[in-house]
Amino acid sequence: MLDYSSKPIQSLVENRGWKALKGEERTKAVYNFVKDEILFGYNVDDNIKASRVLKDGYGQCNAKGTLFMALLRALGIPCRIHGFMIDKILQKGAMTGIVYKSAPKEIFHSYVEAYVCGNWYNIEGFILDKKYLSALQKKFKPHADGSFIGYGVATKNFLNPPIEFDCCDTYIQKEGIVRDFGVYDDPDSLLTKHGQTMKILKKCVYRLIGRHLMNDNVNKIRKTK
Repeated sequence: MLDYSSKPIQSLVENRGWKALKGEERTKAVYNFVKDEILFGYNVDDNIKASRVLKDGYGQCNAKGTLFMALLRALGIPCRIHGFMIDKILQKGAMTGIVYKSAPKEIFHSYVEAYVCGNWYNIEGFILDKKYLSALQKKFKPHADGSFIGYGVATKNFLNPPIEFDCCDTYIQKEGIVRDFGVYDDPDSLLTKHGQTMKILKKCVYRLIGRHLMNDNVNKIRKTK
């Protein structure tokens, strides 16, 4: 899945001039690209290659994480993947109606850990692009304690979530985590042992109908003025 030697990945790295940057600046540049130029959306599956995510131009936690890791590997930055399950309630709003009701109670989730600035950092805040998150912040108010859950968000600080990378951890769905699967070297290894399990019929319905409805909901929110 981490096809960082593929032409699309190598061309992107070359065209952006990321190799000329220092380690922490490389990571920050790649992070911002994945966060804001790869839009939040739902791909056909979790186990697609990084080059496919780049071609799609959108992704959720797992797909964006695969692309982020591939770009880091292309730049020689050590990274690994941390797997979890999250409560489906944080997807409510992006998922609606029968799609939400038929979704499993727990949904597979992951974030990337990268070694930069002499430390390993947990990097999850790239999942939602700026336009989508800003639209949510305009549309909804946080709870009394400042938290918010739903529409792909699970954070204690909705108005100022820790999503800017500057040699620090970043999060946007952390508060929805319910189970921890630990750390793996690559998404292939993680998905072999864990990952989302769905019956064939449900998987087909998700691929052909469900994800398109979810992407339509996300796009409508993103376009909110």
